[in-house]
Amino acid sequence: MNKIRTRFAPSPTGYLHVGSLRTALFAWLLARQNKGQFILRIEDTDKNREVEGSIEHIIKSLKSLGLNYDEGPDINGPYGPYRQSDRLDIYKEWALKLVQKGRAYAEEYSEEEIENFRIEAKKSKEPFLYRNYRPKELKGYTKGKALRFKSDPKDYSYNDLIYGDLKTSKEAIDDFIILKSDGYPTYNFAHIIDDYLMQITHIIRSSEFLASVPKFLNLYEALDIKAPQFATVPAVLGPDGKKKLSKRDNAKDALDYLKEGYLKEALTSFMATLGWNDGTEQEIFSLNELIEKFSIEKVQRSPANFDEKRLIYINGYFIRNLDLDKLYDLSKEFWPKEASGYDDLYKKKVLGLLKERLKYLSELKDLSIFFFRELEINESLIKDNSKLSVLTNKKIIELLSASKETLSKSNFEVEDIKNRLNDLLIKLDQKPAILFSLIRIATTQSPSSPGLFETLNLLGKKETLKRIDRQIAAF
Repeated sequence: MNKIRTRFAPSPTGYLHVGSLRTALFAWLLARQNKGQFILRIEDTDKNREVEGSIEHIIKSLKSLGLNYDEGPDINGPYGPYRQSDRLDIYKEWALKLVQKGRAYAEEYSEEEIENFRIEAKKSKEPFLYRNYRPKELKGYTKGKALRFKSDPKDYSYNDLIYGDLKTSKEAIDDFIILKSDGYPTYNFAHIIDDYLMQITHIIRSSEFLASVPKFLNLYEALDIKAPQFATVPAVLGPDGKKKLSKRDNAKDALDYLKEGYLKEALTSFMATLGWNDGTEQEIFSLNELIEKFSIEKVQRSPANFDEKRLIYINGYFIRNLDLDKLYDLSKEFWPKEASGYDDLYKKKVLGLLKERLKYLSELKDLSIFFFRELEINESLIKDNSKLSVLTNKKIIELLSASKETLSKSNFEVEDIKNRLNDLLIKLDQKPAILFSLIRIATTQSPSSPGLFETLNLLGKKETLKRIDRQIAAF
């Protein structure tokens, strides 16, 4: 059996979102688990839609997620070039083969004439099929004119690794453009030539192409090419579950997630489990586990919903399971500017306290800021707290003063802070939701924080007492 070769073949029309990259991930996994090759090919034949910088962005997206390819536009390979715009002579050569076989002909109709044919078909309440209006006398390749494939409609049966055995009828097959008048090929033609010449064994693509497979099969036959194995991946739907996730509907650039501090491991695990699982209860996978356990046949046939809350949960899981030194290296760009005046040891201690609460690294700035500077008094933190808002100012001052006196006697080791404040609860006959919340607000100006005792320990005795004093003075 030939070695498995898969490909990801995006058009450079902008950034890549999670739905697009899931297709790349599935192709990458299939190649890696079979010790095959994964190829990046840029399908840049629609110059009107091309966005400057997209190719570089595609390359960066794949590499940032660890989806390194074996051949591509920036890597030498035996089947290049890997940009379709550099392969125009190849497509022309293959198009002329079809002309010689009588299976391709020059476009003779104007766009206006074709539109009139559509109107005529609509009036007759029949589907528009170009082959029904095919010129009686077909001309071969003519410079400056598009070249159209002459179809041979028939029924097909074929196997899809995800959808199983499928059947199509001849009504789905029509004549279509293979070379445009400017010499550029259409997707429907170019990808078939490229996949054959690049020896691609498995084509993994989204379900939007399913309706086009019959004409692809017809073209494979005309070219005497054996079709690769197909695996059609169902769409990823937007959060509302109503339509396909797309750039037009503001689906986020995958690199933006990385910039916000989502880990590549979380993104790949999330993408892989959009419509796939290994048949167990496991929900989160490392990349190595995915290579071991992934099976294209277990991809579900129904669309998957994009659920950002699940992505956040998965990302938090990977953050919590990271070694602290590794997490610190990854978090260096996410600290508040005030942290620059503190040493690595102190910041690592802060990160250690926050690690369990971090959902993504860009949260680090807001969650850690009070460790590096004293924040303005936020009166709403007490006013909006149902348990604290009923307290009089006199009572709040009394509780904070007692806390300050108790903490002033502490050596500020975590265990000592804990014991003294728990004793104070008993002495004052108070609940943690009252006393500890007041201390937390006074020292952090935040409604929540890591463990209170650990937070006070890291702030230090002098800073803690100063902040409590300031809160008391505010009443």
